[in-house]
Amino acid sequence: MDTAVLSRRKLLGRSLAGTALSAMAALGIDLRPAQARAWSLRIAEAKQYPSVCPYCAVGCDTMVYAQDGVILDIEGDPNSPINQGTLCPKGAAIYQLHVNPNRLTQVLHRAPGAASWEVIGLEEAMDMVAERVKATRDETFQETYEATNADGEPVERIQMATTEIFSLGGATMDNEWNHVHQKLMRGLGIVPIENQARI
Repeated sequence: MDTAVLSRRKLLGRSLAGTALSAMAALGIDLRPAQARAWSLRIAEAKQYPSVCPYCAVGCDTMVYAQDGVILDIEGDPNSPINQGTLCPKGAAIYQLHVNPNRLTQVLHRAPGAASWEVIGLEEAMDMVAERVKATRDETFQETYEATNADGEPVERIQMATTEIFSLGGATMDNEWNHVHQKLMRGLGIVPIENQARI
């Protein structure tokens, strides 16, 4: 019996509270916490820029909110026919790509045997990578490559292979990049080509 009385009291209290909140909202009184009010004002005053999530090849549409050249928030675009405003966990965290204090903005290089990193220019770094790729390809390129099983029987025969370079793609590569990347890797004779998304 006490339970019935208690639940009736709760029901009455909730009804009165709901009526009071509705009346306050009609009068323009905002009872949300100050942080929530500040958040809605911050987004309301920001400019919106349509963009695309930089991760996988799905290409989910995003809406970037910025004010005075500073990104305030990035959300899924509700008008998108692809993702309809939703984002996966990686996509929902792309704001952190822009504001993370640990984000590297310069090329770092640690020479063999060195104990610390040094900042080098992007052109220098690209030249170093190209030189190493060419040297490895020149040393390991085979016009005919045969893989064998434990019994020494041939199980695979590949024409023109570079056997010491492995290509591992990342989740931020879009379809266009993957197309060019595949053409480059196949042109170099690289056989093991994989993507991080499948590992």
